[in-house]
Parts: sequence; structure tokens; C-alpha cells
Amino acid sequence: MLAYVISVLSNWLYTYILVALLLAAGLYFTLRTRFVQLRMFGESFRVLREEKHEEGGVSSFQALMISTASRVGTGNIAGVSIAICLGGVGAVFWMWLVALLGGASAFIESTLAQLYKVPDGNGGSRGGPAYYIEKVLGSRGLALLFSVFLILTYMVGFNMVASYNLMDAFSGYSFFSPTTTPTVVGVVLAVLTALCIMGGSQRLSRVTGVLVPVMGGIYVLAALVMIVLHIGLLPGVIAAIFRNAFDFKAIFGGFAGSAMMQGIKRGLYSNEAGVGSAPNAAAAANVSHPVKQGLVQMLSVFIDTILICTATAMMCLCTGIVPSEELKGAPFVQESLGTVFGVIGPYFITFALLLFAFTTLLGNLFYCEGCLNYIARRTLKNKEMNVFRLFAVVVVFIGAQLQFGLVWDLADVLMGIMAIINLPVIVILGNTALKCLDDYLAQKKEG
Repeated sequence: MLAYVISVLSNWLYTYILVALLLAAGLYFTLRTRFVQLRMFGESFRVLREEKHEEGGVSSFQALMISTASRVGTGNIAGVSIAICLGGVGAVFWMWLVALLGGASAFIESTLAQLYKVPDGNGGSRGGPAYYIEKVLGSRGLALLFSVFLILTYMVGFNMVASYNLMDAFSGYSFFSPTTTPTVVGVVLAVLTALCIMGGSQRLSRVTGVLVPVMGGIYVLAALVMIVLHIGLLPGVIAAIFRNAFDFKAIFGGFAGSAMMQGIKRGLYSNEAGVGSAPNAAAAANVSHPVKQGLVQMLSVFIDTILICTATAMMCLCTGIVPSEELKGAPFVQESLGTVFGVIGPYFITFALLLFAFTTLLGNLFYCEGCLNYIARRTLKNKEMNVFRLFAVVVVFIGAQLQFGLVWDLADVLMGIMAIINLPVIVILGNTALKCLDDYLAQKKEG
């Protein structure tokens, strides 16, 4: 009954509210910033190389790795597969569109996070939507509501999805047992998570700074091998993506299962642009100008969707295996890699899912801890935070025991509520970020 109610709510939110809100906000900011995600793409790489402006806090690169750790997760593998298997190959186009427009939204919200951040008492800073909502709109109540839903989304919704997807990766192996495998996977992942998160946010930034680039690089390399070996199929795949993306008869005949709906859902889940999560990492960065972190977080959206999600889509679609509902999730990707790498393929995807799930859990908890500090109006002591961390570890274990529909729909609903709060706020406050962008460009022009 609970799964049914959440599924209905999810379809209603995305059918009537979020699709229009996401695309409208992304298009609005794209036009207002004069396509900042394209014209300043090269600049985002340049500012990424800068060291911390002062002692304390984290560098631009570390903030990028934390936000990318949360963005680049099991959704980049299982989520893309689900979108294609349930919505058709046209879903890939809508994922691209959400990322392209979302880059501008990510720029605005992360610049605002830098503008309205506060000292954290340990030489660094913290901030995010809760802070700019209270400071500028004067609504502590709305800021608290956003913080609560962020914690529910990332600690419960997204962490359960990460744990479930890792468990699902073992479903195709002969040793898989529906009674024991979920328990074993849940315990192992929970223990590994506990070992890392008990060290606090500084350890999180160090671990993600190593794992994310290594993990992403190896995964994209495997995808390139797959594409090169099936290069003859690539033109047909790209044509099919665009052809099916605009099959309006299919879209309006069954919107909830259409390529448009699935692509937007999984695209938003993957890159989180406009949701209000990445600004929490952006605020922690120590940079000389707020726009620099806006550009860096804009780059994170590109890495997540245009690079890694596309890698998953192409490595699956270029093999010629026909996507189906039975293959949704990890099995479709595992079977695709198996056509080239044999038995190594499924093992590689399982290992990638382990790393993706692990870094997602770490990035998610960084966001949650920032919101807990906001709610408490102070930096919580390590002993206090450890109570929350232990609860998060239990949630990771539970996620591996749940069913497909419930974990994904719950994450979609919670994430959708975050976006409904954050997107109108950044539209209201957007002019401030735009003035900041003009100031940055003027300073660059003056040298």
C-alpha cells in the first residue's frame, strides 16, 4: 500500500509540477546568464586549478569532488539503465536537456551559496539554500523545512537507492540468494560507510578527492572501449535517441512511462541541478570570488550527466542488446559489458557500483551534516554527530532489503519536494547572482 501511494505521488509531482518547473527555471537562467554553461565552460576548468584563497575550509577541487561524489553514483549506472528500459532510448535526450539547462541553475544556486555562507567555527565555512532562504527571504521556517527534506532525501531516499542498486548488481550471479544476499550486502556496505563517516567532513573530502576521479576515469575508459568496438552502431544509436525523444504520441499517450518523464526523472536524480544539494558543498569552498564556485559546480553537472551518464547509455545501446523492463537497472549494463569483456564485464559493473554507491553515501552525508548544523544553529560536536552517523549506517543496511519501486519512488518524491522549495527561491534571488557574474567579468576585463 505504501509503495503504491508513493508511486502515485511521484507520478503526479513529475507530471504536473516538476517537468515544467525544471525546464522553465533552467531555460530562464540559461537566457539570463547568456548561456553561461557554454560560454564560460573553459573558465570553469581554469578556476578549478586554484588553491584555497585562505587557510581553512576546502579548495574548489575538493568541493567539486564532494558534490560530484554525491551526483556521480549508482544513478549513473542503474538510473540510466532504468530510464532506457522503461522509457525507451529517447530518454537519453531528455537527460541531456536537463543537464544542459540545469548547468545554469547549478551556477546560480552555488554562487548564492558562496555569497551567503557563514563561518563554521573551525576555520572554514558552511552554507546552502537554508542559509540564503533565511538571510534574504527572512523565513527561518521555510529554511528549516528545506533542511529537513534535504536530510530525508539524502540520508534516507538516496542512500537507500545506492544500497539497493549495489545489492541488485548481485542478482545475476549464481550465488545470489534473495534471503541472504541483501543482508550480506547491507552489512558490508554499512560497515564500510561507518569506517569512513566517523572521521567527519575533513575525512570525507580526502576520501572523495581520491576515489571520484579514479572511479570516473576508469568507468569512462571502459565505455570508450565499448563504443570503439561497436563504432558502426553509433550513428544509428544517436539517430534513435533523437527520433524517440520526440515521439509525442507515446509521450502524451502514457506520460508517466514516457521517454520524456523517465529521462527528466533520472536526469534530475543524477545531476541534482536546481535541487539545492550541491550549494552545501559549494559554500564550504574557500575561493576569492563567489562566481568561481558557481562555475565549478556547473562543471560537476557536465561531468555527471554529459560525460558519465552518456558513457553508460552508449556502452549499453552500442552493443545491440534490446532494452526491456526485465533488464532494468544493473542487469542491462552488466549484460551489455558481458558481450565484450565476457565474465569480467558483470564483475566490473558490480565493482563500479560498489565505488559509486560508496562515494554517493559519503557525499550525501556531507550535505546532511551541514543541514544538521544549520538546524542546531551551531557546529555539532563529534559525539553528537556520531549519533546521526550511526542512524545513517542503519539506513544503508535497510536500503539493501527493500524493493525496486519503493526505493526509487521515495527518492524521487523527496528530491522533488526539495526542488519545489529551492527553484522558486533561486529565481527570486537570481538577480543577485547575475550581478555577481557581471562583477566577475568586469574584474577579469580589468585584469
